[in-house]
Parts: sequence; structure tokens; C-alpha cells
Amino acid sequence: MAPVPEDDAARLVGDGDREAAVRRLQEAYAEGAVPHEEMDDRLQKALTARTRGDLAGALASLPEPGPETAATLGGAAGRIRRRGAWRVPRTLTVESAFARVDLDLSRAVIGHREVDIVLKLGTGTAKITVPRGAVVDMEGLSAGWKAPRVRAPRGGAEGDGPVIRISGAMGFGRLTVRHARR
Repeated sequence: MAPVPEDDAARLVGDGDREAAVRRLQEAYAEGAVPHEEMDDRLQKALTARTRGDLAGALASLPEPGPETAATLGGAAGRIRRRGAWRVPRTLTVESAFARVDLDLSRAVIGHREVDIVLKLGTGTAKITVPRGAVVDMEGLSAGWKAPRVRAPRGGAEGDGPVIRISGAMGFGRLTVRHARR
């Protein structure tokens, strides 16, 4: 992490800053950048940090996060669509009141072992196509009207691809998740 300027080091941090620091530590630990012996100490520092300087101490010597660790797709109405060869961030938030969502990850560039998709949808359907072999986890999803539908992969190819975690809330509409055929 880049050094924090002295006048900024004394600035107080909030819960959001601490949570972001903990997520960054967890990602660095998963990538092997933080040894097991240091993890508890760094987490303790991040969770009890009061200033930016305290947080900088917990995140010292970590590699800088990539430019695409989080992104938000949004629209009030219409269609939100991603297809083809697009780069999937580590955390993708989709927000809309009345849109139809179509995310196709089958040919997307996924640079992370785990991808979190957070849905914040009011009304409308959502379809997510995941790569062959992807593991889909929808434990954190709250569906208000219809239960999500997951189409199992053909040939039992699930398990050797990325983990796609879908969470958030859907009002009126249905989520359909399917595995790519090829």
C-alpha cells in the first residue's frame, strides 16, 4: 500500500473503511500474499483501526489491488446486458428498478477464483450464464416473488471452474442461472 500522507493519516475511518480493509486482507491471504502467522494480527489491526494511519499499518506490504476489483452496472429501466469477451471484476453489483438483466460469463475473462455478483433488483427478470465447471452459490440471495431457477450443467462438469456467489435481493421477477454448453 502507498504511504499515507501525514495530514491524511490522522483522519478517522468508519466501518466501511474497516470492512474494505478486511476484504482486501482476505483476498491477499487467499492469493498467498499474507502468511497464516500474520493474518490474525493484521485482521485485529484492521478491525480496531481508528485512523487511516492505523489501517495503513494493517495493509502494509500488500500488493496494490487490481483496477477491476469491483464494478457496478445500473439502470432505471430497459436492459442491462453483458456478453462476449468482457472482463469480470471480483465483485459485480447490478442495480435496477425495472430492468431486464442478462449476464453471460461463458466467454468472459474471469481473473479471480471467486466472483461475487450482488443483485439489487426491483422488478424484472435476470438471467446469468456461467462458464462450464463453475460452482454457483446463491445462499445470500433473497427472492421476493419467485424462487431462483438453476439449470444443472450437462455431463456433470460442475466443480472445476470459478466459484460464482450470487447474493442481494430481487423483488418481483425471477433469476435463472444456467451453465454454458461449451
